Amino acid sequence: MNSVVKSPKDSKLSMSYLTVGFIAVFIGAICGLLQGLVRGGVIELPSFINYYQLLTAHGVLLALVFTTYFIYGLLFAGVSKTMGALSDKARSIGWIGFWVMTIGTICSTIMIILGEASVLYTFYAPLKAHPLYYIGLALVVVGSWIGGAAMLMHYSGWRKKNSGKLSPLFGYMTTATIILWIVCTIGVAISVLFQFIPWSFGWADRINVLLSRTLFWYFGHPLVYFWLLPAYIIWYVCIPKIIGGKVFSDSLARLSFVLFILFSIPVGFHHQLTESGIPEGWKFLQVVLTFMVITPSLMTAFSLFATFETTGREKGARGLFGWLKKLPYNDVRFFAPFMGMLFFIPGGAGGIVNASHQMNTVIHNTLWVVGHFHITVGTPVVLTFFGVTYWLVPYLTGRKLTPALNRAGMIQTILWSVGMFFMSTAMHILGLFGAPRRTAYSTYQDNPTALEWFHGFFAHYTTVALGGTILFIAAMMMVYLFFHLAFFAPKAENDIEATEFPIGEVAEHAYTTPRILENWKVWIGIVVVLILIAYTIPVTDMITHAPAGSPPIRTW
Repeated sequence: MNSVVKSPKDSKLSMSYLTVGFIAVFIGAICGLLQGLVRGGVIELPSFINYYQLLTAHGVLLALVFTTYFIYGLLFAGVSKTMGALSDKARSIGWIGFWVMTIGTICSTIMIILGEASVLYTFYAPLKAHPLYYIGLALVVVGSWIGGAAMLMHYSGWRKKNSGKLSPLFGYMTTATIILWIVCTIGVAISVLFQFIPWSFGWADRINVLLSRTLFWYFGHPLVYFWLLPAYIIWYVCIPKIIGGKVFSDSLARLSFVLFILFSIPVGFHHQLTESGIPEGWKFLQVVLTFMVITPSLMTAFSLFATFETTGREKGARGLFGWLKKLPYNDVRFFAPFMGMLFFIPGGAGGIVNASHQMNTVIHNTLWVVGHFHITVGTPVVLTFFGVTYWLVPYLTGRKLTPALNRAGMIQTILWSVGMFFMSTAMHILGLFGAPRRTAYSTYQDNPTALEWFHGFFAHYTTVALGGTILFIAAMMMVYLFFHLAFFAPKAENDIEATEFPIGEVAEHAYTTPRILENWKVWIGIVVVLILIAYTIPVTDMITHAPAGSPPIRTW
């Protein structure tokens, strides 16, 4: 049985990350509600609020700040649980990373609030924000590297102390996630430090737009897997324990994470399929690598449903789908991630559309894309993180997830799922009709094409606003429940009452894990080669044959 708190110092570090993350949810959800109501034509903003200011805050605070802080809070707690308490040195480095990230987050957020950085979370050039916005983003990245270094140090220390032993699956997957993050953020760090900051200060008159976008999407697509991999950690490692089963295959889980590192980074051009200046051959290569990422995703789906079925049959299930009846749907720790898994099925199918050149031309820069990343990130990842919150926060604070809190969590999960269904479905359909993304409400002077966006229930901006409103209610419930679980839920009086950090055991029938999977030199070397193949020639061409570049533009 778990103790109430394994390491109070480590728990404090994790809770600090989580708290900042949920403050970001609170602010970002308010911005998202206002944005959705404007897009639906329900309200008009006062003159002192810019629609694109809201859109930027929503994207930065939820897609970048919440996810990164939550992931670090979860991963620090997980490595402390599975590989022992952090050393004083590693913990201190973790705190340094936290404060550097937080200072950067505050700087960037202030600039957005002041209306000096309405450039959206992609900050596409030639739109120019205040220099402090870019400096803040740079600090967030550097702080995340420092915090990631603390976890890599802890993993390395464990391996030295346990020579010849297979590392805990949670620690291995954490290492893979941090490696992916560090490698992919190099692109955006180079762009911010050497392009955007000098340009925003006026030290450079013009910026290479194509290069800046390429460096962003070198980071932008693996960013999706930085969000997804921690959710996969929960699906692989924690969900089997929650449902009373075991991890189907340790080696399959580790191999899938290696493949995610190899094939999720050199694929950024599939976000630039309509971008001029990139030869078609290089786009084709990266599209092929993009489709390779489907393999570890299917491996994950297979492993999960194999775990569900074997667990159900051990509990007496009969027939082809009898095991489905044995899953604990009334337990929010399982129900929330499970709903996320279901949403990921159509979300993954939509990703195939986005990465296919011919189909991408139909939906590029439409609301389809917004619906896609809400149904792939805003549901599988976020619902998994919310499900984790219900047991992670009580574990860290020594409190209990009571039946009443579990019921509240079930309601919150249902609301989020319903809101996302309405909003994302409407966005997908509107996108097929040609409704653009990144724009406020407009009928374009009653243009007949634009008026088609208001026909039918799911081809209507009001449905987007309805779904967004339900999501806002669910988000506020989650923020309330987070702070309630952290400060007001009943204290666990003994180890029997203590909330568990669920870590699944590997099934007895699983094959032995090959040791080469922990040889990080091999896998990092391969991913470097793939990156060099995919990017060296086109990026060199962008630099040596660069056009004159663009001066800064401010449209608000």
